[in-house]
Amino acid sequence: MKAADLRNKDVAGIEAEIKDLQKAHFGLRMQKGTQQLNNTAALRQTRRDIARAKTILAEKQAAK
Repeated sequence: MKAADLRNKDVAGIEAEIKDLQKAHFGLRMQKGTQQLNNTAALRQTRRDIARAKTILAEKQAAK
């Protein structure tokens, strides 16, 4: 997810996106634990997407 896409969303939309990303990350961690994960780079990417979304959420909340 691009930062520009997140900046266009409202606070509720960003929170929903964070929740979805966390669920996806949990699923990837479970796949890794059961040795079913082929693309290990997906873990890093989802972790960074979560951090990006949380940063933009904090910026929007601080602006209010």
